[in-house]
Amino acid sequence: MAMDLRQVVAAILTMSMFLMFGNMIKKDHIDPLLVMSLDIQQGMLKVSKHSLVKLAGSSGPWKEDDEAMRPCWKKLYKMKKGEQTNGYISLSLTKGPEYHALQIANAIMIAKHLGATLVLPDIKGAKVSEKRIFGEIYDPQKFTTSLDGVVQVVKDPINQQVGEKVIIVKVPERVTEKFISAHIEPILKKKKQVRLTSQYQSSNLTKAKEIGDYLNPYGCVAMFGSLDLQPQLKELVDSMVRTLRFLSWKSSAGKFITVDVKVEEFKNKLSCQRNDTTSKEYCYGAEEIGQFLEKIGFRKGTTVYLTQTEWHESLQPLRKYFPNTFTKDAVMPIDLKARYLDSGNFEYEKFIDFYLCMHSDVFVATTMNMFYNNVAEMRIASGKTQILIPAKKLSTSAADYLSPHILKKNHMAYSCLCKI
Repeated sequence: MAMDLRQVVAAILTMSMFLMFGNMIKKDHIDPLLVMSLDIQQGMLKVSKHSLVKLAGSSGPWKEDDEAMRPCWKKLYKMKKGEQTNGYISLSLTKGPEYHALQIANAIMIAKHLGATLVLPDIKGAKVSEKRIFGEIYDPQKFTTSLDGVVQVVKDPINQQVGEKVIIVKVPERVTEKFISAHIEPILKKKKQVRLTSQYQSSNLTKAKEIGDYLNPYGCVAMFGSLDLQPQLKELVDSMVRTLRFLSWKSSAGKFITVDVKVEEFKNKLSCQRNDTTSKEYCYGAEEIGQFLEKIGFRKGTTVYLTQTEWHESLQPLRKYFPNTFTKDAVMPIDLKARYLDSGNFEYEKFIDFYLCMHSDVFVATTMNMFYNNVAEMRIASGKTQILIPAKKLSTSAADYLSPHILKKNHMAYSCLCKI
């Protein structure tokens, strides 16, 4: 049987790239440019009727995505163009992306209630010196457009006097109209500007339904319409997703798992969960995660991404079960590492992890914290509902480890979104 020359060339190129690809895995760094080339080769092969290389079907407890959901929250009163502002509300986004939408929701509610203008926030890291303008992380145009007609948004307050002291008000996790009237409105009337700072309860995971009942529709606007990564950072995350998908091309048809696990959290027993029946605490490190994923049926060739920034020797046991386990330093383009990982002055990795965990086929949370809670809401919106919580159970079915947010539909996302 005659063979198309294009097939031969494509097969040779693909085999050569796979050899280079194997060498990169050994060195613990994957070059996204090679992945893009391989993607092109895949496209060439798929066009041919007599392809020399065939994709293996996905095998394991993978779940098909649900349908994406659409916004269905109550419409907010629209401002008239040119409506007079009663002052300015400003704030810094703090504590990482999992908290930002809640902070924005409070600010929208306050500005809306008082007829004030919202100042485009800046972003602070864990250290006092770590500070970025909004546009270095998020898309300011998307933010402004999403709030068009709801509240006015400006980059800086108009006619602010140089050196003028701005009053800072600590707002609770769930601000109320009563709090606004008592603690913010009098200051705004007098000073025309108030700066917000958030305070949180000792537990960093408030009941999702309580937040949903309280913040809707302001929380809905903030969480599902206002915060997108700025284009360069979004392209970086997209390139890492493409790399991880290719790593699972043969074993799992391009599907991959993200696991939220940090070495320090495990050492300090922060990634532990209490068994309701026995009252015992079970902690999930590399060995336990590997055992869990193997028990519920994921194949050894499955690609696993960990939110730990750099590879640590304590993670090695996980590669015994899943050799294709990587951290972000292995799948990030080398030329971007200096900017996003090695700069030492801003925690970009938090944003990268948050959005990677949103887009993976399976998300595994070793602890139920705010990161888990807010990744879950975005996955519910996109239909990626295979969110697993490891537990000491005998069951080998992945369905028995689904997040309560999915099983009970008790997340605030369900009060904001409807099926299409």
